[in-house]
Parts: sequence; structure tokens; C-alpha cells
Amino acid sequence: MTTDENSGEKHVTGATVWLTGLPSAGKTTIAYELAGRLRDEGHRVEVLDGDEIREFLSAGLGFSREARHTNVQRIGFVAELLASNGVKVLVPVIAPYADSREAVRKRHGAEGTAYVEVHVATPVEVCSVRDVKGLYAKQAAGEISGLTGVDDPYEEPETPDLRIESHTQTVQESAASLYALLSERGLL
Repeated sequence: MTTDENSGEKHVTGATVWLTGLPSAGKTTIAYELAGRLRDEGHRVEVLDGDEIREFLSAGLGFSREARHTNVQRIGFVAELLASNGVKVLVPVIAPYADSREAVRKRHGAEGTAYVEVHVATPVEVCSVRDVKGLYAKQAAGEISGLTGVDDPYEEPETPDLRIESHTQTVQESAASLYALLSERGLL
């Protein structure tokens, strides 16, 4: 790593780390755990939290397949832009459809920007017990429909770069396995 004499910042390779999985799978928790470690080491890091993106960048979008695809493409665009400028971008977003995730991967590939797909593979039974946002309870009570993995599809990645079973390990262990992958890929 070199240091810019004017800014004092380290020049490092940017990358997008896309964490996909069901609601309450642990995506965001793992992303923030990893972000803290990376920041402590001097990396430039941004977390593009799916809920925050929905509120600010994709306000007004519904949850149809087309709207979800649009949301994922918007997030992918911002992630690639940041990553191409040396930022480690952690993206904990459900992104339920394989073709949407593949379009984001292709955008990164076309730009020569590193992209890592992580499947936080937590079973729906575990997610519904965690139910961080109360979505599973609302769906069971008939208050909402279209819950990913329950009454709306979730297409699991067939060949993610890493599969994390967050229900079998701690948040720190999950983040450490992702850190190890980034290290192996020369992205740290």
C-alpha cells in the first residue's frame, strides 16, 4: 500500500462484498462486524444497508419482482461506483432473484471492479425465530404478504464465493471467514 502525501490515505483495492440471504439471516450484523474490523485497519469502508437504501435511494418502490430488480440494480450501481474508487463496500441486501444479482456481478466485471457474493444461508425457521423486524410475525398474522422465503421466492445462490451458516457460528466467526476470503483474494 502506498500513501498519498497530500491526504495520508492508504491506497487499497476497492471491492463490493454482496451479502444475500433471507430477512433476519444476519447479513447486516455480519457486515457491520466486518466493517469495524476493516476500519480499524485503515480501510475505507461503506455499508449499503438494504433498509437505508429503501428509505433514501429507492423510496416509493414497491416489492414486485420488477421493483426489487430495480432496487438491486440501483444498489449495485452505487456499490460499483464506490468500489471502483477504492472503497470496501459491504452490501447486506436480500436481493432475492439470481438474475438481479448476476446483473450486478456483470456490471462489476465490465468495469474491472472486484465483486464477492456471500450467501448468508440461515434457514427460514431460524430467521423467523430471530425476526429482527417483526416481519415473520406480521406475515403469519396476515398483515403483510410477499415475505421473501415464505410467500415470495428467494433464489439461493448456486455458487457463491462464500456460504456462511450464521446459525452455526458467532457473528465474529462469520465476519472472520469473510475477512479470510478477502485476504485470500488479495482484496485487503
